[in-house]
Amino acid sequence: MNTGARRDTIAAIATPPGSGGIGVVRVSGPEALHLLQQVFQPRRAVPAFVSHHLYYGHIRAQNGSLLDEVLAVYMQAPHSYTCEDVVELQCHAAPVVLQELLARLATLGARPAEPGEFTKRAFLAGRIDLSQAEALIDLLTARTAAGAELAAAQLHGALAAAIGGIRQSLIELLAHIEVAIDFPDEDAELVDRKEAARRLRAEVLAPVQALIADAGYARLYREGARLVIAGLPNAGKSSLLNALLREERALVTAVPGTTRDSIEEGMNLGGIPVQVIDTAGIRPAAACSDAVEVLGVERARQMLLSADALLLLIDAEAGLTPALRALYAELADRAQILLVLNKRDLLQAAEERHLCAAAAAMAPGRPLVSISAKNGEGLQELQDALLALIAPAADSFGRSARLAPNRRHQAVLMRVEAACTQCLAALEAGAPVDLLSVDMQSILETIGEISGETSPDEVLDAVFSRFCIGK
Repeated sequence: MNTGARRDTIAAIATPPGSGGIGVVRVSGPEALHLLQQVFQPRRAVPAFVSHHLYYGHIRAQNGSLLDEVLAVYMQAPHSYTCEDVVELQCHAAPVVLQELLARLATLGARPAEPGEFTKRAFLAGRIDLSQAEALIDLLTARTAAGAELAAAQLHGALAAAIGGIRQSLIELLAHIEVAIDFPDEDAELVDRKEAARRLRAEVLAPVQALIADAGYARLYREGARLVIAGLPNAGKSSLLNALLREERALVTAVPGTTRDSIEEGMNLGGIPVQVIDTAGIRPAAACSDAVEVLGVERARQMLLSADALLLLIDAEAGLTPALRALYAELADRAQILLVLNKRDLLQAAEERHLCAAAAAMAPGRPLVSISAKNGEGLQELQDALLALIAPAADSFGRSARLAPNRRHQAVLMRVEAACTQCLAALEAGAPVDLLSVDMQSILETIGEISGETSPDEVLDAVFSRFCIGK
């Protein structure tokens, strides 16, 4: 995207495609008001459009025929999303009407907007920083209320404020170093290296490391996790999927091998979007009923490799069979495994305790939950255990951190962490102040990539290309 050509006027449909109640066409740029006057006829004549007032009227097609009745609003610069003159025309969401209006605006000189161009103009005008622009993408694509809440906090500047505090500390440290460069004979007096190292650790390195730690949990709320239900045939995997989803999504029968292919559905687990995958029961190819089941078992094994967490279902009726022990041995090197004893309703209390103890001995240290997918016993305990397995600190993160660094931020922060460590070593080794200045300038420039202050154009283009047109 060309960042230099900002004085032209752009237009786009700002609402999702398809029919609906309201469809919005957005215009931004120096000719926005002129275009409004050309395409919109207010019901009552007005001497001039007042900024941020809503007007009722009509728009006409290129041939002069009545196209739609609309509401129009003019937002005068700089009091708009892009800090330019902006016009929004609220039509009925008929695709043909919106496209006809967009075509008429094009004939009058409005260029079709590129993906994310309205938000990019807001960024270039200084209305938002790059992390806030990315937060808008996260808000638009959030799959849970918790994910939307984190995105909204970042959109309102939570991450920007944290980064701003770190930058301010760096600027103050750098100022002391720069003074020492100007007065080399007084270096030892002007630079307290121990105090500088303490501040660099406490005010820069520690907050950066905390943000890096938060990034892992933020990614869960933003991108979610893949949970695979694995087990032998007829262990109750499909029943458990239905119970977790609270709907009859998978076919359940008493015939082993009913599930031939994986079934994927989404669920909200403590605010984390989780893709739950029911797989074919795993057994040797020779025991499969036909070639289709063989393929289903092979796909199940592939799903196990791509999962963030595994739920190994144990059939309480069958117990810890050699086949189940062999399956666990195959999966034992995976870090995230939850053992689930299913069909507890078929056991006496003593039998359940004995079987749970045997399962714990087979898989020492693994979390274990006993449930009945059929009648819902133990499902809440199962969900609590799943959340603890997928995100041990998710509850405290979701309630307090509110910063939500993304993958790009995490990569930048890790570079900042490495540069801080290098600068600390230089401070403690008595490196010359001019080299310390270079190190701190490098840290400042690197951390500025999060807000976009020092980001190269290709990074900006990559971020804004993720938006749809009209945003």
